[in-house]
Amino acid sequence: MLVPNTTAFFAFACILVLELAASRLIARELGSSLYTWTSVLAVVLAGVSAGSYLGGRIVDRHDARRALAVLFGLASGACVGMIVVDNVVGDWAWLWRLDWPIHVFIHVVLVLLVPSILLGTVGPATSKIAFDQGRAAGRTIGDLYAWSAAGGVAGILLAGFYLIPTFGTATIVWGIGAALLAMAILYWTSCWVMYLWAMILGALMTMGMAPADWAQDAGTAAMLRRPVDPNLVYEDETPYGRVGVRQTSKRPDRRVFVLDQTVGSETILGDETNLQQFHTRAFAALTHGLCQGKSAPSMMLIGAGGYAFARYLQAVWPNSCVEVVEIDPGVTAAAAAAFGLDQKSPILTIHRDARFHVEQLVREGSEKGTLPRYDFIYQDILDGCAVPFQLATQEFHGRIARLLAEDGAYLIRLIDTSDNSRFLGAVVNTIRQTFPHIYIISSEITSSSLRSTFVVVATMRPIGPSGLLAGHNRHLKSRLLDQADVDRLTEQAGNVILTDDFAPVEQMLTPAVRQGATEIFAYRWFREAGLLQAKHEHEQSIAAYRQAASLNPSLALDAYKEIGLMHVAQNQSEQAVAAFEDAIKAHAETGGRPATLGEVHMRLGTLLDGMDRPAESKKHFAEAAQWFRIELDENPRFIVVWDWLGEVRAMTGDFKPASDAFAKALALEPANPEHYRKLARALERQNRYDEAIPVVKKHIHLMQEQGNRDMANQLRTYLDLLEYNRVKQPR
Repeated sequence: MLVPNTTAFFAFACILVLELAASRLIARELGSSLYTWTSVLAVVLAGVSAGSYLGGRIVDRHDARRALAVLFGLASGACVGMIVVDNVVGDWAWLWRLDWPIHVFIHVVLVLLVPSILLGTVGPATSKIAFDQGRAAGRTIGDLYAWSAAGGVAGILLAGFYLIPTFGTATIVWGIGAALLAMAILYWTSCWVMYLWAMILGALMTMGMAPADWAQDAGTAAMLRRPVDPNLVYEDETPYGRVGVRQTSKRPDRRVFVLDQTVGSETILGDETNLQQFHTRAFAALTHGLCQGKSAPSMMLIGAGGYAFARYLQAVWPNSCVEVVEIDPGVTAAAAAAFGLDQKSPILTIHRDARFHVEQLVREGSEKGTLPRYDFIYQDILDGCAVPFQLATQEFHGRIARLLAEDGAYLIRLIDTSDNSRFLGAVVNTIRQTFPHIYIISSEITSSSLRSTFVVVATMRPIGPSGLLAGHNRHLKSRLLDQADVDRLTEQAGNVILTDDFAPVEQMLTPAVRQGATEIFAYRWFREAGLLQAKHEHEQSIAAYRQAASLNPSLALDAYKEIGLMHVAQNQSEQAVAAFEDAIKAHAETGGRPATLGEVHMRLGTLLDGMDRPAESKKHFAEAAQWFRIELDENPRFIVVWDWLGEVRAMTGDFKPASDAFAKALALEPANPEHYRKLARALERQNRYDEAIPVVKKHIHLMQEQGNRDMANQLRTYLDLLEYNRVKQPR
């Protein structure tokens, strides 16, 4: 019985390992929600059931051992198919237009059903081998069931506690495929087809996993791996998800933290006091307003993200107690590796489930007779495809209230759609069972179908959020919902109160999750458009940019800007003007970064100036300067924007502000020769030769250091001209 029992153990271990691995593969596209796990479990059970039915009929007609060899070999190929199908299905546009639960279920069926069926056929085959030995039926069946169940338990434990955190999902699927093929060869050692497939599998594994450039290119073309993201600076797979850090700009070095497909935080490297996201800016404004008179407030953050807000609090209030409760140590490791989090930071990080930590604080405080009190408690977890419902219930909020100081504030960030905010309404209705004063602040998103960020503020005393927000950041675009809006939200949610026994958060979040998935798909189109643009395949790139903008209107500003630039590169002035005007309209509808809008106005102004339309050109240059100033108020280290501001001012003849802007860019990036050249020219146009000459001398020195002798000689000629003009300048 050793052979059939071991085979049953191995087969069911593989089924459960693949089940967990498939859930992680699919989570990259669809998140790890209740819908995902329901679909995975249902498909695996259906596959095993169908496989058992087919397997019984197969072994009645064929030799059981050779049938097992073939079935294991086919299952090995199905593992490769899992990876390919997951990559292919993720690009099917029609699938993303379906209702979200149906989308998830179809995706899981396509990825996981065939491997489940093939591995399900192993059970009847091993039973046939066991019964052929003539042992008692009851004992034989009992042994096989016991070994199968034990294999399933071993597979779950091995995958969850060791394989996935150590090797990653794709490596596990490849490894299972190789192990299944090895089992097939053991059962039929003389079958040459198995050895041929072994060579093919080895080649496919190399294409799918090897780090060499040729392997990455070949694997991507064969859909064996995802295209390499050149902006990804950090990636790791933890027990809780795939952690990544993506660089979104280089000047300054702006980076975003991503867990699976959910953006956690955004920060500028080396500038921790410069917050980039709406909710962190709102948190900061409210904290400043409510923290007057407190030099060392006590603060708890539930959910670390990329530690952007935690580092801000520590920098602004260095004597404060900043406590971060984060369940995933991998998030902290990512912040240390890619965000510059100091390992010796005074920020207290507690790697523990937030619900357990809060309940432990309440329990221990009750036993001691003194509860810890926090001036601010921030929650930044209710924003993804898989919301931890236990952190949104009345019971949890009640425990938070016990830990909050009498004049403290409980601030929650969550994401929902504006036109169907059932989850937001349920959360608000739940919180106001505990807190008498509730305020809801939303980001200004014109399109009601898009996802919006909401900040819910709960206090025991009345506050004035509007004044606090405006007093701290005059450029923060927000809206305070009035009582009628709040009543509408709670009514829309059916006046539901979320409890530990009843919290249907996945159903309430379905519209937001669907829209979030569509946005993810749109970003994929946007990245594809950028790759096509880099290859000068302009027509295909423009089509991809338009597709991205149609799927996610918040990308329209950037998409139409890039379309306009491609038309400019092809000397298609009228089409470029139309594209830039579409970009401006898109910003009015869905917003966007001030720097991007300023660039659009600048490009449009330059284009119109070349088309001999000076009045319109001047108007757009003025708009560009205004938006650049707004961006620089929020991000004073944005080198590119300082440079653009100088360009715009120089083109309109305002050389004094132009030279000031170029000087700022030079101070931030002293190794860039262009800043010296532009600053010297702007100073020359103002006849400020005494200031221009030292700039040119520094430029010459820089060129000598970089070994560019020809440019240094040209600059010496220019220096002679400046010195001559200085002498000739009337005193």
